[in-house]
Amino acid sequence: MIKSRTGSFEDLSSVMDAIPMTVVASVIRKESLKRRYVNPENPYQLGLLFCMEKAHEFIEHNAAHENRCHIVCESRSPREKAGKGKEDAALELEFRRIVAGDHYLQARNGRRPMPCFDIVFASKLANSTGLQIADLIARPIGLRIFKGKQENRAFDIISKKLWRGPKSQSIFHGLKVFP
Repeated sequence: MIKSRTGSFEDLSSVMDAIPMTVVASVIRKESLKRRYVNPENPYQLGLLFCMEKAHEFIEHNAAHENRCHIVCESRSPREKAGKGKEDAALELEFRRIVAGDHYLQARNGRRPMPCFDIVFASKLANSTGLQIADLIARPIGLRIFKGKQENRAFDIISKKLWRGPKSQSIFHGLKVFP
């Protein structure tokens, strides 16, 4: 049986709606970042910091900070083995700074370390289900931020999964938009 495009989207929407998950995300407005800062931070690394801060807060809120949490990053070095290229090494160094509480932007949080995190690099060729789900989540979130008035049914589903904080305040507790 061949499904229509609409039927396939409805099936995917049903699957995404049924997946038990909590989402923390960040959107970096690259053009605004360049205009606002003379020497802007790497947007990918900023996104990592913001997501790790929110994920750590979620983990602490759920009293799971004794457990290990693996941050899976898609390899940024396509010509090298995953985790071995120059871009991956730079990201891992930034990751280690954040875990140690040594990133200068963590000062506002008292430079608390986040020892529960480990980093894992996955190749684009790995066809990881988790990375595919992350890709399916990322685009609708970005579209909501950059084209807020546009209809976005996928975001409507994803927004239910965004962490709203310890007191269920707002989707923007689990979604950092910068600047």
